[in-house]
This record gives sequence, C-alpha cells and structure tokens, in this order.
Amino acid sequence: MIKAGIIGATGYAGAELVRLLAGHKQVEVIWLGSKSYTGQTYTDIYQNMNEIVEGECQDDNIEKLAKQADVIFTATPQGFLASVLLKEHLEQAKFIDLSADYRLKDVKVYEKWYKIEHKSPQFLEEAVYGLCEINRSQVKGARLIANPGCYTTCSILTAYPLVKEGLIDPSTLIVDAKSGTSGAGRGAKADNLFCEVNENMKAYGVTTHRHTPEIEEQLGIAAGKEVRISFTPHLAPMNRGILVTEYASLVKKSDGSLPSEEEIRSVYERRYGKERFVRVLKPGVCPQTKWVEGSNFVDINFKVDERTGRVIMMGALDNLVKGAAGQAVQNMNLLFGFPEEEWLDYTPLFP
Repeated sequence: MIKAGIIGATGYAGAELVRLLAGHKQVEVIWLGSKSYTGQTYTDIYQNMNEIVEGECQDDNIEKLAKQADVIFTATPQGFLASVLLKEHLEQAKFIDLSADYRLKDVKVYEKWYKIEHKSPQFLEEAVYGLCEINRSQVKGARLIANPGCYTTCSILTAYPLVKEGLIDPSTLIVDAKSGTSGAGRGAKADNLFCEVNENMKAYGVTTHRHTPEIEEQLGIAAGKEVRISFTPHLAPMNRGILVTEYASLVKKSDGSLPSEEEIRSVYERRYGKERFVRVLKPGVCPQTKWVEGSNFVDINFKVDERTGRVIMMGALDNLVKGAAGQAVQNMNLLFGFPEEEWLDYTPLFP
C-alpha cells in the first residue's frame, strides 16, 4: 500500500484524482490539499464522495507532505510546483505534476507562452513527459513526471504514428480542437457561465494557446526535427470531452503515389495495437466524445483525402480522465510497478 497526497484536490482534475484513487486497492490517500477549502470536510464540497472519502481538506505544505507520502499529485495552477519544489522533496517522494511546469524542456519557451518566470529550471532535464504510450520506459524510473494536458494528449496521440513514420509532412499539420467546459477549471469566470457557454461554440487562444509548443515539442521529437503547427482550440457546450480533427499533407512515396488507407492503418495498428487505452476504430467510424466519457480511453481514426493529398486524423478522449487524472494514475501505476490498467479499466459512460 502506497501513500498518496493530492494538492489541488478540489479542482475538477483534483476531484477526479480523488474519485479514481478512492477505489485503488494499492493506494491510501493521506492528504487532500486545498488552499481554498482548508479545514472543510471534503464531502461537504463533493457530496458524490459521501461515505467513500473521509477527512478534511489540508493546506498545500509540500515540505510536510513529502515526509509522509510516497507519491504527490499536484493538480495546481502553472507556477505552483516550480516555485516550491526542492531537491530534498524529490529524494523523499515521487511527484506527478498536472500543470505545465515541467512539460517543456526549454525554459525560455515556457516563460514566453505562460508569461511567468520558471522558479526551478534545474529540474527540467530530469522531468519525464508522462505520455505513457510513448514514454513508458522513461516513466518507470522517474522521480518527477510532467503529466500531459488534455488537448496535447489527444493531439499528439492522434498524429504521432504518422509523424514518427514520416508519412505526413508535420509542417503542414493543422489541429482543430474542441473541449468541454471542465477543461477551463472550476474557477468562476464570466466566459464559462452557463448563459455564455450553452447553445454556443467559440474559438479562443487563436495562434496563442499555451498547449501549442507542447504539441510541437513532442511531435518534433517523433519527427527528429523542429515542427511548427497551427493549433486552434474551441469551447464546446458540454461538461467533458476533447475532440480533435487534424489535417496534414501526405508524403509521396518513391514511385510518386500516396500512402494508401491500408498502409496508414497498418502504421496505427503497429503503434497502438497492444495499447490498452488507445482504440483505433474501424474504417469509416469517426471518434465521438460520448463514447469515451468517464474512461481512460482515446478513440482514434483517420480518412485519406486523395483529391487533396491530405489525411484527416481524428481523436477523442475525456479531458478529466485520460486528459488529466486518469493519465496521472496510469503514470503512478507504472512508477510503482502496478498493472498499468489498475483501477482505470472503466467502461465509458452512456448516456
């Protein structure tokens, strides 16, 4: 039995972590950290946890928690963990950070896109980007995991096999993404009010969204060269879900022909055929957010447009599970040698 602490336990991603870990047979949650609700009973905030989770919310004292926990999850705003993490903490506990503090290796890129100073760049080199399907072996031996974001997880996994195999020109990649409102967090914001979101769809962060360099960095590693993409997120009137539609030009083969649907499908199946949480759908079936809701699955498919010489790639996931808390638990399972699917093998919810 390992002891886990959660800082940011009352945000949407933190609450999803609490829900998942509450039933994990190998984990005891010893710390429900919430600066906003310190001293309040957790079930007074989230009544769905009544008679399942006990205890009051505690503060965000990393120094104290690191002496008690085996693993610490930080579901906190950008800049929090980077401002408090010390070498001594990493020697005492493993950290899985759900913010962007350690996702980008170039501190200048982080500071440019997030508009804050990075307080502990000395840990960037050792931090492992916790996209399990790509970095599984590195995750297993890490002390510090940078848990990927929801847009990035869906965007990267959807395009990764074709970038890695050189079947598409990554410089032509366009990512059109939609997110449920829980992706914006639990904080009170006018743009997220019911009357603002309901019966509405809108783009935001056009050319400036902070997940752009994260997608570029990881796909650049796959391509073996610098990658620049166009990424546009949209807010959709739903609680949960990420849907990405990605467009890229196919690279012609030596005989001048384009890769066929069968060749592309074989690439996806080689990459993801044995992955528990990535489902490559049957030909002609488009991913939908409702078929992954509440689960750790990513549904992926594609279609070749022979007329334009492009491929359209599609992916869907639950932004709070595989896009946040579920992926964090998947990383934890790898870190401690548990079965990777331990307490994550949920059937998606419907309706």
